[in-house]
Amino acid sequence: MKNGLLIFSGNSNKDLALKICKFLKVDLGDASVDKFSDGEIRVKINENVRGHDVFVIQSTSCPSNDYLVELLIMIDALKRASAQRITAVLPYFGYARQDRKDQPRVPITAKLVANVLTVAGADRVLTVDLHAGQIQGFFDIPLDHLYAFTIFADYIKELELDKNLVIVSPDVGGIKTARAYAKKMHCDLAIVDKRRINDKQAEAMHIMGDVEGKNVVIIDDMVATAGSLVEAVTALKKAGALEVYASITHPVLCGEAIERLKNSQIKELVVTDTIPIPNENMIPRIKVLSVASLLGEAIMRIHNEKSISVLFD
Repeated sequence: MKNGLLIFSGNSNKDLALKICKFLKVDLGDASVDKFSDGEIRVKINENVRGHDVFVIQSTSCPSNDYLVELLIMIDALKRASAQRITAVLPYFGYARQDRKDQPRVPITAKLVANVLTVAGADRVLTVDLHAGQIQGFFDIPLDHLYAFTIFADYIKELELDKNLVIVSPDVGGIKTARAYAKKMHCDLAIVDKRRINDKQAEAMHIMGDVEGKNVVIIDDMVATAGSLVEAVTALKKAGALEVYASITHPVLCGEAIERLKNSQIKELVVTDTIPIPNENMIPRIKVLSVASLLGEAIMRIHNEKSISVLFD
């Protein structure tokens, strides 16, 4: 039987960690995570963790390498301090887009990250909306994969778009997720068929499905440069859509993303706090919902050896 529950956090998303602790009614664990003068990561766990069930909250978002190494070193420190079980909680799993060999002589970095987390000493992983479902199979330790679906669905209902709503997948790869939303929301489904130019540009081609005179919600797992999203919004408006919203779990928002969103016809971009958005990037049309209760409930259920499948309903 494990001793008490302990929550620690790296530097990537302290605000979310504190919200999770508030939900669980526990204090955030005391750990020093900073850098030596030469830039190397320095970690010290400042409290006893021997025999405890420890959860480390860390999104491996930008700067991905720093935050990944922070997480690995924290896991190693906790392991050497005799924590009984260590769960790596990655609200956002970085390097997830490198999940297969789509060209000659390229790595499968998502698999490498899975291997490194395991070797560092993680006993299990908890994450939200992986970019590719097959990443679950990259781990040789238990992985719990949560979905932000219920959080978004509740907010969409608040917008009262139900009677005139179409759920849209921004590409063929997202059909399965979009179909699940459409089924749950009892509405129609459409797909934006696009042709990708390179890793920064995607040319929207045409809409498969009827969006004319309808309000639209685009569903996706992440928004990076927002190029694909803005192209999809433009194509949907040309096809006669009324208001276009987007519900996207991970707000990577790099490069020209904010400028593109400012100049787009999108009504509102709804994201979660798996990745913190800097204040200077918080434009009025971005709405942030928290996954703290979702992760907090999952952490409590894992700690108490209870099923988390109820969180998928």
